[in-house]
Amino acid sequence: MTEFFHNCTTNERKREIEELLNNFAQQIGAWRFCLYFLSSTRNDYVMMYSLTVFENLINKMWLGVPSQDKMEIRSCLPKLLLAHHKTLPYFIRNKLCKVIVDIGRQDWPMFYHDFFTNILQLIQSPVTTPLGLIMLKTTSEELACPREDLSVARKEELRKLLLDQVQTVLGLLTGILESIWDKHSVTAATPPPSPTSGESGDLLSSLLQSPSAAKLLNQPIPILDTESEYICSLALECLAHLFSWIPLSTSITPSLLTTIFHFARFGCDTRVRKMSSVNGSSQNSVLGQERGRLGVLAMSCINELMSKNCVPMEFEEYLLRMFQQTFYLLQKITKENNAHTVKSRLEELDESYIEKFTDFLRLFVSVHLRRIESYSQFPVVEFLALLFKYTFHQPTHEGYFSCLDIWTLFLDYLTSKIKSRLADKEAVLNRYEDALVLLLTEVLNRIQFRYNQAQLEELDDETLDDDQTEWQRYLRQSLEVVAKVMELLPTHAFSTLFPVLQDNLEVYLGLQQFVVTSGTALEMKIPYVSKTGHRLNITAENDCRRLHCSLRDLSSLLQAVGRLAEYFIGDVFAARFNDALTVVERLVKVTLYGSQIKLYNIETAVPSVLKPDLIDVHAQSLAALQAYAHWLAQFYSEVHRQNPEQFISLVSTALEAITPLISSKVQEKLLLSACHLLVSLATTVRPVFLISIPAVQKVFNRITDTSAQRLPDKAQVLVCRALSNVLLLPWPNLPESEQQWAVRSTNHASLISALTREYRQLKSNAILPQRKVQLEDTKVIIHQTLSVLEDIVESISGESTKSRQICYQSLQESVQVSLALFPAFIHQSDVTDEMLSFFLTLFQGLRVQMGVPFTEQIIQTFLNMFTREQLAESILHEGSTGCRVVEKFLKILQVVVQEPGQVFKPFLPSVISLCMEQVYPIIAERSSPDVKAELFELLFRVLHHNWRYFFKSSVLASVQRGVAEEQMENEAQFSAIMQAFGQSFLQPDIHLFKQNLFYLETLNTKQKLYHKKIFRTTMLFQFVNVLLQVLVHKSHDLLQEEIGIATYNMASVDFDGFYSAFLPEFLASCDGVDSNQKNVLGRNFKMDRDLPSFTQNVHRLVNDLRYYRLCNDSLPPGTVKL
Repeated sequence: MTEFFHNCTTNERKREIEELLNNFAQQIGAWRFCLYFLSSTRNDYVMMYSLTVFENLINKMWLGVPSQDKMEIRSCLPKLLLAHHKTLPYFIRNKLCKVIVDIGRQDWPMFYHDFFTNILQLIQSPVTTPLGLIMLKTTSEELACPREDLSVARKEELRKLLLDQVQTVLGLLTGILESIWDKHSVTAATPPPSPTSGESGDLLSSLLQSPSAAKLLNQPIPILDTESEYICSLALECLAHLFSWIPLSTSITPSLLTTIFHFARFGCDTRVRKMSSVNGSSQNSVLGQERGRLGVLAMSCINELMSKNCVPMEFEEYLLRMFQQTFYLLQKITKENNAHTVKSRLEELDESYIEKFTDFLRLFVSVHLRRIESYSQFPVVEFLALLFKYTFHQPTHEGYFSCLDIWTLFLDYLTSKIKSRLADKEAVLNRYEDALVLLLTEVLNRIQFRYNQAQLEELDDETLDDDQTEWQRYLRQSLEVVAKVMELLPTHAFSTLFPVLQDNLEVYLGLQQFVVTSGTALEMKIPYVSKTGHRLNITAENDCRRLHCSLRDLSSLLQAVGRLAEYFIGDVFAARFNDALTVVERLVKVTLYGSQIKLYNIETAVPSVLKPDLIDVHAQSLAALQAYAHWLAQFYSEVHRQNPEQFISLVSTALEAITPLISSKVQEKLLLSACHLLVSLATTVRPVFLISIPAVQKVFNRITDTSAQRLPDKAQVLVCRALSNVLLLPWPNLPESEQQWAVRSTNHASLISALTREYRQLKSNAILPQRKVQLEDTKVIIHQTLSVLEDIVESISGESTKSRQICYQSLQESVQVSLALFPAFIHQSDVTDEMLSFFLTLFQGLRVQMGVPFTEQIIQTFLNMFTREQLAESILHEGSTGCRVVEKFLKILQVVVQEPGQVFKPFLPSVISLCMEQVYPIIAERSSPDVKAELFELLFRVLHHNWRYFFKSSVLASVQRGVAEEQMENEAQFSAIMQAFGQSFLQPDIHLFKQNLFYLETLNTKQKLYHKKIFRTTMLFQFVNVLLQVLVHKSHDLLQEEIGIATYNMASVDFDGFYSAFLPEFLASCDGVDSNQKNVLGRNFKMDRDLPSFTQNVHRLVNDLRYYRLCNDSLPPGTVKL
């Protein structure tokens, strides 16, 4: 063993030793040697190995061990434990305990009747209490929710046996904890009453009805010696595990709960730590940590009870008491006095204690608040006040986030409560109004550098985690809380937020007076003068810092205002019109101001800090304005008849702010914000006059001018989408006759023509072989053009027929060019990928406009190009891009086979043969999931949308002949598809398994797949067999429930056949079990026909079959089976 673990041993030698040891463990009498090793050695490796041999013997081979040997093992191991438990290393002692518990799991109470009584005796005898508690916890872990395979009957028996013991065990544990507490409390010296120790405030006496309870909780915390500390921590660990599986009932007594709460105080008592640091010895500080740990363990027990949603009537009283006691602790933690601020007090507590406490509060709000709120004696508002203090004094960001989550849960609870009780809405809101306004103000303060600079500067705004930085997450979570309060109290929220925004806007708008233009030669020497000659004349370090904070805050508050846009539209548009108008006017003013004095290009004293700040504020003001697009659209529809002047001026000014930014010289962040706003104005607001505004015409000219520098890809795509939408989307509030389609159609055609000029020229020389450099240029043109066209088609795919017609007319030539280019690039998978993306979008959005003949031509071209060789090359040799190409092609076919009507039906045979004869053979044997999901979705769509291609049955025929006779066509293809589905269930990929099971179930619900004669007679029980085998092999355990339901749905088509023929055959074919066991398995499968009982029977069958196989594998060779 020592050689095995020595760091000089080679892997080769390690394998040899491992083989030797494994062979030794398999020998029948090996355990005797191990027993000798255990009692004679002090080498940890040898002891651990010996215990593993026992573990293997008990869990896998116990059935075959002679009963004499079993008795010997049952008596020797506990003796060994008793003799050496004080001296053994803790991990060996724990392993030995587990081995003894494993024997109990097999043999108690029948052959090992004193197993549990021994544990109780160990606990009761002071010398062995810790050992007994370890045994008890291990028993709870291994017997209540056994991991190893046991028969279902045995699992149920063990649980019942344990439940019978619960009351005794809980009584013992309560006794241990109480006696240690009492024994040490008596000796604790009573400190002289200090002026701050009057802790039983008014709130406390209202929380704890009886003064005696308050007095109890105010006793000083006892000082425990190490041994008592250790015993208490073991007892609390036992309780936490027991609570995880025993039901709430009166055996969890009030005295037990009170005791647990006493120990929970260890976590929130800062004096413990003080004392240890005063005495100075390291021993004491370790003690302090240990005591903190008792608090953590006690809170774990409380949270286990809290997380149970099902509360029996008789337990509600206890719950209320638990809450009162926990809130006493909360009050203690958040109490302020001269010596401590709340924050410094929280910083002194153990981090994991705070975590547990926050978990408790979350469970309270999410699971129990609705139950408790109705108790008149429970002061919810005071509780919120404590939660408020607790939240805003959290020492860590994570802690603060967790508390914000609790507030979010509370706000959701309140919102749904108000929606369900509209009658007393006002009363509910009045009760909580002050708390909510306070919360809102504080959350807003927390996101501002003005109030919270030290903490905010710690947040990381560089590294992305889940697509957002730490700072963005902080802001987003805070703004969600603001938005939820806004939903409940719109006027309050607005009047709180807007003045704060105003203050910061004043600073920003006031920067204009500090902008100087450099004229004189003397000034030219200043190092940070820009090419544009504008600079910000603010140089003092302190002023720069204040400006930095103010700009960061403005940026956050602009995001807050944007987040609230949804609360000004719909039914409340008129009521909140003035507030919204004020906001939008300010935003328009700010965006124009930023674009006019070009703050994004200005030179500053600290460019690395202030320049990004100025750009960010500008970008956020555009984004906030974009959030009000729906409000602008509603404003437009209200005023377009009477006096639209105000609306026209808002939109025109916004466009004046946007156009100067649409330039390749502007920073991308700002450019994209401007593009997005332009898209929203064109798509959501759609004013008639948009196209006649000079600013918009300027953008048109810039985009269609080939000599102008092209914008970055993303921006180019957005601007083209906006311009296309200006021309394509119907104007709101106008009849069809006034839509001016003819003019708009001509303009759209010339826009697209300008955008695709270079692309269309490729057609003539695409056939010629290209040099490498030329090829790269061609690829760039294809990429740039197709990304723009694809986006344009996608953005109008859900619009009116007229818009789609015009779009297709403009695109027609480019589409034909694409089809002509396709064969030339079939071996360039990156180009094919982009082309197929484009065609997929066309099929999804414009297939009606493309018309049947052309669509047929496209599909035929693809079918001809994707030969078996080409598919194999793509899938097998071109890696992920090649697979993506094939997946997109299959997606296009999915769109085609879903089309109703007869138009594309002629393609079905070739689509099916492509799937089954070309693609399927290539991917069937590959373990990688590529292409499979798309292929099976296509097969599912073929069946689902073209059922009559296979099953012709007309209603009349089925009425005349009864259901028995169905006309079946294309039977071979149907069988091949089903065969493929069956094969997919034998593969390890769990996502594919889930998807395909769902497809079969859908076909059954919609088209009665399982009832069809061909399925019922030739496939039904093959599928059931595969599903049962999958359960037995535990390969897809996450899907147990879905597999159980599908098995039921299949079996229920023919229960008689299932019980009389399938089940006996299935059992007969099972290897590894004898005929007697097969009979038992068959008998235990009751002939139930309802879903819950049937699935329970299936899981029982699977579990017991696995268990019997395990038992039989463990029998020594040549055993005679009775």
